[in-house]
Amino acid sequence: MKIAMIGLGKMGANMTKRLLVKGHSVVAYDISEEARAAARADGAYTADSLSAIVDQLEPPRIAWVMLPAGEVTISTIEQLSKLLSSGDIIIDGGNSHYTEAAPLAGKLASQGIDFIDAGVSGGVWGLENGYCLMVGGSTEAVRTAEPIFLALAPEGGYAHVGPVGSGHFVKMVHNGIEYGMMQAYAEGFEIMAAAKEFSLDLHEIASIWRYGSVVRSWLLELTERALAPGSGFEEIKGVVADSGEGRWTVQEAIDRSIPAPVISAALYARFASRQVDSFAGKLLAALRNQFGGHAVVTEKKGR
Repeated sequence: MKIAMIGLGKMGANMTKRLLVKGHSVVAYDISEEARAAARADGAYTADSLSAIVDQLEPPRIAWVMLPAGEVTISTIEQLSKLLSSGDIIIDGGNSHYTEAAPLAGKLASQGIDFIDAGVSGGVWGLENGYCLMVGGSTEAVRTAEPIFLALAPEGGYAHVGPVGSGHFVKMVHNGIEYGMMQAYAEGFEIMAAAKEFSLDLHEIASIWRYGSVVRSWLLELTERALAPGSGFEEIKGVVADSGEGRWTVQEAIDRSIPAPVISAALYARFASRQVDSFAGKLLAALRNQFGGHAVVTEKKGR
């Protein structure tokens, strides 16, 4: 099958490679000529514009958009819609908000173009291990594109989870769960790191927990890698970004009156990691000083 891959970042580039290895043809596009050249070296056809991509595909054309969520993805899909024809398919594989899917699908449907939202998990390891795919869309559109999904996913790692919007909804919740799991590992290992009296080898502990332990997981395997000697862990600052999905998951929990304390706390922990000297922390220290005369630490000197 021949497919267009629009966006050759860390995910799009590796997905292109995996599709090529699995015997599919890929027309690759990115605004970066360097990225396009790398795709050509891997065996992909390339194009320097969206219209040039469409010209290289045969009906039914399938265009996979693998760009950052938001305006760039929406505008790219709108541009594609003017170039594609009835019976063609656009797949959004980025971390777009699920509420954007139905309006996009509606606009495209008026032109006879199908829309699929594909939640993609696997990160930079997906090239080797495959990508878990959570796909939303009509049965007919998904069936047409299914050879692509089966090539990208490991055995058992792909499902058509429901109608348009469901793929990105499931991926959103998936990432919210990820926040909670990562936070639990981080807190547990920090507690052990503070137990100086035991001189614990945290890398060794992460390693043995991968075998037989009830807390084993791929994230634990990555923890073991991160704590390995020479990994550069000591040079990393504890500043943690969030790309949106955790916030969206928490908001969904609020809107649906679902208690989600673990995911919410994990999100707030990420916010806290970016505060060097928070106003709340200052006020807490000041209040303790006010009611109990407890010492505070100032920038000039401790007192």
